Amino acid sequence: MKPLEDYLVIDFSQFLSGPSAALKLADMGARVIKIEKPGTGDICRHLYTSNVIMNGESSVFHAINRNKESFAADLKVEDDKKQLWELVKKADVVMHNFRPGVMERLGFDYASVKKINPNVIYGEISGYGDTGPWRDKPGQDLLLQSLTGLTWLSGNAGGPVPMGLSIVDMLAGNHLAQGILACLVRRTINGEGALVQVSMLESAIDFQFEAITTYFYDGKLPERSEKNNAHAYLGAPYGIYQTTDGYLALAMGSIPQLGNLLGCDELLAYTEVAQAFALRDEIKTILAAHLLTNTTKHWLDILLTADIWCAEVLSWDKLMQEDGFKVLDMIQEVEMSDGYRYRTTRSPITIDGEHFTSAKGSPKLGEDNDTITKQLIGNGN
Repeated sequence: MKPLEDYLVIDFSQFLSGPSAALKLADMGARVIKIEKPGTGDICRHLYTSNVIMNGESSVFHAINRNKESFAADLKVEDDKKQLWELVKKADVVMHNFRPGVMERLGFDYASVKKINPNVIYGEISGYGDTGPWRDKPGQDLLLQSLTGLTWLSGNAGGPVPMGLSIVDMLAGNHLAQGILACLVRRTINGEGALVQVSMLESAIDFQFEAITTYFYDGKLPERSEKNNAHAYLGAPYGIYQTTDGYLALAMGSIPQLGNLLGCDELLAYTEVAQAFALRDEIKTILAAHLLTNTTKHWLDILLTADIWCAEVLSWDKLMQEDGFKVLDMIQEVEMSDGYRYRTTRSPITIDGEHFTSAKGSPKLGEDNDTITKQLIGNGN
């Protein structure tokens, strides 16, 4: 039995952050009913991150909305709102990721929901919180990365470099799921409901807790190395290096030890620990040139034998051929109601030895209206 079985989640959210939180809950057994606008549905159905269209809709939608049900209802139509109130009455969790004030205008804000469901756990994600001068700015991932300093941590020294994933959306989604789970635990103890609020802004700042703490201690902004940067606060050899046939990642390590192991005499001169940071670009330049003289396997055989922290840099196609990946069984195949099948990732959480998988793919828009109406709405009683 999955830990959240018999819990009902009514999810008004769209795009990525809120739906990613709902996906975490669904994978742990909750029944997640996704509320979508008739005709168009979640905007993410047609938000393409590439030219990949799966079964007529965006690959992003399929990835993040599997294992859910879809109920089509217009929050501005009274008959539809009556049906939604019947669902909300029965919900353990109600959640959304609209901008501040939107759910108040629609009538499904926390105060209104709490009146008819006092023990509900109500979760919401905003871009910047519900107060302050930024509250009405668009909560989009790249914009949040840019505003919060994240773009000054990746890539080599120079201009800002964003991360290649919608990382702030996913962080906010995970934080909302954590908050909801904590409040569900509390509710089992004292029956108390809760309002769980997460902002993308706070999630992005929290993500940098280590770097920001260091900044407060030394008063200096992060300085990325000009060569092979992988962490603004770490010295050489930390980074990724090209070889004759691929790439090699090197974590922390003694520079003279690397010089001895790799047969690079130039590195033997850097005997002071402080030099690894103060002269990191100089050291990395020497190391990069030397590693280009042989293959990744050649260097790994030497370094791994000496227990140096290193790894080959793999792309997805190569990763998925590795036994270390295969043993995880991280890929599952799911099926939509029309028979369309696709492969995607499973939940990364294992409890009591059980991997949380589900054969259910993403829902067609409104495909569960009849079932939900019969099971949960009925005649409104």
